[in-house]
Amino acid sequence: MDRKRALICISLLEDQYGIPHADERDPVDLLVMTILSQNTSDTNSLRAFAHLKNVFCDYEMVLVAPDEAVADSIRAGGLAEIKARRIKEALSRIKQDARTISLTFLADMNPQGAMAYLLSLPGVGPKTASVVLLFAFSMPFLPVDTHVYRVSRRLGLLDDIRLEKAQPILEKIVPVEKYLSLHLNLITHGRLICRARNPKHEECVLRNCCDYYLQGQKP
Repeated sequence: MDRKRALICISLLEDQYGIPHADERDPVDLLVMTILSQNTSDTNSLRAFAHLKNVFCDYEMVLVAPDEAVADSIRAGGLAEIKARRIKEALSRIKQDARTISLTFLADMNPQGAMAYLLSLPGVGPKTASVVLLFAFSMPFLPVDTHVYRVSRRLGLLDDIRLEKAQPILEKIVPVEKYLSLHLNLITHGRLICRARNPKHEECVLRNCCDYYLQGQKP
């Protein structure tokens, strides 16, 4: 039933928003962007990333810059000191392992090996690693952020579990070739319609297969 419902939701979301495709991005850019996105809004994290790239010509300059200078450049993203330290530590590890600040070597690894490597980097959890591997290398991971988690729970695709337990469950019921589509369309839907507060049920294409709506919007 869960897989059937997932397929219905994927189809409805694609009818509404289209079939999304990943933009071509450098894997290290994706890593840094996702670290910056932790515990802040998309608007703030994107502003922080743009400022970081404007201040520093490349990641070699970030690596040798004082922590305070890096933190100042990403202040818009919140938790600047913590994120600056994590970014620099991750870049340092990558350079130590690859002899350059590049993650292209992950393309030669199997998915689980690539995941294990990214998880060994400071400040990198399953969501961050999955974003990099899915979008930069088309590896079979379905990142779960707060939008994906919230909407999936309301739809009944997830039981009452913690966010960090959600990814393997969704990966079992969603076809691999639809990981990217569902991830991006659930984020879009969560931002526009299925908001944390005051969801727009009357505009929701998923309402007829949504437990949250059909059960009278009870948590």
